[in-house]
Amino acid sequence: MLEFRDIKVQLGSFRLAADFSVESGAKLAVVGPSGAGKSTLLAIAGGFVEPYQGSVVWRDQLLDHLAPGARPISFLFQDNNLFPHMDIARNVGLGIRPDLRLTRSDKDRVAEALIAVGLDGLSDRKPASLSGGQRARVALARILVQAAPVVLLDEPFGALGPAMRTEMIALSREVGARLGATMLMVSHNLEDVAGFADGVIWVEDGVCHAPRALDAFLADPPEGFVRYAGLPR
Repeated sequence: MLEFRDIKVQLGSFRLAADFSVESGAKLAVVGPSGAGKSTLLAIAGGFVEPYQGSVVWRDQLLDHLAPGARPISFLFQDNNLFPHMDIARNVGLGIRPDLRLTRSDKDRVAEALIAVGLDGLSDRKPASLSGGQRARVALARILVQAAPVVLLDEPFGALGPAMRTEMIALSREVGARLGATMLMVSHNLEDVAGFADGVIWVEDGVCHAPRALDAFLADPPEGFVRYAGLPR
């Protein structure tokens, strides 16, 4: 279980509070108006933003003292965070060893991950030669080899067209299922939310609300979501 225990953050005039838990294996969308704090919630979990109160806990282990790289968490960003001078295989291999001193077994893991995301035969290509969807697949392959139990996705497919975005959302769920991972995804696209999430964390007015099942959330949405989504009253 991933827990945000009485978290409070202040960044200038911006404030955010979170006090809830996420069941292991959950696939949650983090939804709210622009600037509400959706990405900040992920940054708190990942150790990039430090709360002045409260703790992030994974399976009863306090993560507060751990640097981002030492936490049991993988991040997937919209820019995919790929190194342009490295080929695909090495970009994925960074998820195993940042110094790229990979064993034969490590290299086999990289090859298997590339096959799993549909990039077999492209291991020697550079990111610039790939489409946006293929670069996103490279980033997902790196998530696979990292094998972290928590995966945070910060609008990772926002730059893709609708058809490719739908495909990548489905692939993300497949990757999460392979890992048995808990996944939180920030998204502004309600179709992506419907395709990815089992539940929703609603963020508004400085508060990250506890997760609700997707069906229950849509059947009885908060007033802020009605305005945000342009739903009929």
